[in-house]
Amino acid sequence: MSLSCGLIGVAGSGKTTIFNAITAAKAAIYDGAETHVAVVNVPDPRLQVLDELYHPQKLVPATLKVVDIPAIKTSEDKSGRGSRLLAHIKDVDALLHVVRCFSLTGDLASDDTINPARDIETIDIEMMLADSRTVENKIERMAKKARAGDKESLAQVSDCEKVKAALEQGVPARRQNLSERELASLYECNLVSLKPVLYIANLKTMADADSACVKTLQGIAAADGSEVIPICGRDEAEISQLDPSEQAEFMKELGLKESSMSRLILAAYRKLGLINFFTVGPDEVRAWTCREGDKAPTAAGKIHTDLEKGFIRMEVMTYDDLISLGSEQAVLRAGKQRIEGKTYEIQEGDIVVVRFSK
Repeated sequence: MSLSCGLIGVAGSGKTTIFNAITAAKAAIYDGAETHVAVVNVPDPRLQVLDELYHPQKLVPATLKVVDIPAIKTSEDKSGRGSRLLAHIKDVDALLHVVRCFSLTGDLASDDTINPARDIETIDIEMMLADSRTVENKIERMAKKARAGDKESLAQVSDCEKVKAALEQGVPARRQNLSERELASLYECNLVSLKPVLYIANLKTMADADSACVKTLQGIAAADGSEVIPICGRDEAEISQLDPSEQAEFMKELGLKESSMSRLILAAYRKLGLINFFTVGPDEVRAWTCREGDKAPTAAGKIHTDLEKGFIRMEVMTYDDLISLGSEQAVLRAGKQRIEGKTYEIQEGDIVVVRFSK
């Protein structure tokens, strides 16, 4: 299971530089229509500990797909490019919104071209316009049944009209506090302004992490129930191109204790509501991804569809118990291994064995 995050932002925000920093890619930086895609490993120090314990032939981390989506043209552009790019946004699970918090003149405090609220609104307006059209199309499709008195159609049309009105008032769907019923009514619409958003403050130097620009961005993020990850995109992109043995020294020279990329990937993971569980053994130690709240059969299906179809039970121990006690045998002797059924919700750090019927 490799979920995806789409990098969005206005032209000049440094979005592709951030993409290169996250992925160690060398994507060309220009305002073109090319969409870049890469799959990155999700950092998890527990894998290295398990590697030392099992010495497996393969060590497999969880992954996350990152898509660099070119800047959206405004509605005045008649090329159709905007529609194609919005389609790319529909295909991702969450958005990483890159916002310029660096000055091209060198003076952040006096550079009046830096405006996080304006830049975010520029993208939001395009997404809301697209969503409004999508919702209008659904209303038109449901209208005949609604006029005939079909209760389900009436309810869905009512929900859609409410959301459309708010979109036209400039409120993205993610800020409309939609109920479960309203979300169900809109499910097929796959609204782009409903996607969870994580904000990236692209800085020239980490000394600017407490600037007024970043504080403004943090206020906007708070309204979304989100967070801001400050990143020095240019420096991080350079770090990503170095050999691992050289990265630590370069970060030390820049005054960075750790790569911001790990923090960003993990924040994206949290925003998507994802957790990791593990399968272990001498052949392979692997991190698997599922959504928080997924039941045991669903999690088993991430390993192989046959495990979900024929699920019988799951033998579960926690990573912390395994490491503190030192071995699977010690976990068993301590009575710390559990047998869980189909209603069990998988937990972060579970180490599992799935029993199934073929």
